[in-house]
Amino acid sequence: MSAQVATLPRKEPSLAPMLNLTATAMNSVNAVILDRMQSEIPLIPALAGHLISGGGKRMRPMLTIAGAELVGYQGTRHHKLAAAVEFIHTATLLHDDVVDGSETRRGRETANIVFGNPATVLVGDFLFSRAFELMVEDGSLRVLKILSSASAVIAQGEVDQLTAQRKIETTQEHYLDIIGSKTAALFAAASRIAAVVAECGEAQEQALDDYGRNLGIAFQLVDDAIDYDSDRAEMGKDQGDDFREGKMTLPVILAYARGDAEERRFWQDAIAGFRNSDEDLAHAIELIGRHDAVAATRERARHFIQRACDALSIFPDNKARTAMIEAAQFVIRRSS
Repeated sequence: MSAQVATLPRKEPSLAPMLNLTATAMNSVNAVILDRMQSEIPLIPALAGHLISGGGKRMRPMLTIAGAELVGYQGTRHHKLAAAVEFIHTATLLHDDVVDGSETRRGRETANIVFGNPATVLVGDFLFSRAFELMVEDGSLRVLKILSSASAVIAQGEVDQLTAQRKIETTQEHYLDIIGSKTAALFAAASRIAAVVAECGEAQEQALDDYGRNLGIAFQLVDDAIDYDSDRAEMGKDQGDDFREGKMTLPVILAYARGDAEERRFWQDAIAGFRNSDEDLAHAIELIGRHDAVAATRERARHFIQRACDALSIFPDNKARTAMIEAAQFVIRRSS
């Protein structure tokens, strides 16, 4: 009689290897962040600290640190640059919350609710300025070009999203252009600058850029799916924010495309802002579930994650590459 072989349960991807890989360097990055958010104007560190200390995995600066590990960089220039990346990201979050009128982020009141819109916008500007100070201190025109270009692309993406708001005719292609700009551009830049400081070749630079860009697109796709398949406790924000703001994200685009005439009339009214009650949100979630739009959105994200992982194939199979691949796979299963 042949012996039975026990089948071990498949291990779920985790962010732990990435966190372990970057922990020591991220302590230095966090020290830079804490130092550079200070000001003789007390409101500035108070408001910036409200968001910066409010949680979050610091995924974008971690990409800079992990990328440097991947290519074997031994210096410390990337610590300040990773802090600059986080300041750019934090500034955009502050501005976004004002534009969207958001009330919660990561389970806490947003800075605009606590401190008001004018102060929030101005402190966001302050953090952008700090980011550019750090870039200039690094002294690399190439790094400066990459991060400044990404900042411009992010701003353009946010404006593009604003102009597409409440437009039911928004296509999948346009939506992907928007998230490619407003989210993926900083993921790509954060990853690419690691190769720049390590003085790698163009192929390595482009591979890290491709990894970050595809990861960023997937990250935003999952974020948009979460708005329709998780409760507030999981998300750290109000469920249905995108729905009430009339944002045409992929779950809505797919549900609208797959719906019948009656369903399409509902979506037209909802995106226009005429149907935004709790009952309307519940109906929207039901329609999205009926047409498997959340599942399809996550499946689309898996496609971009695979592209991100494939981009790393030119690098040696080491601990950093393994951690970066698992971090990418973790993005698919995240619920917050």
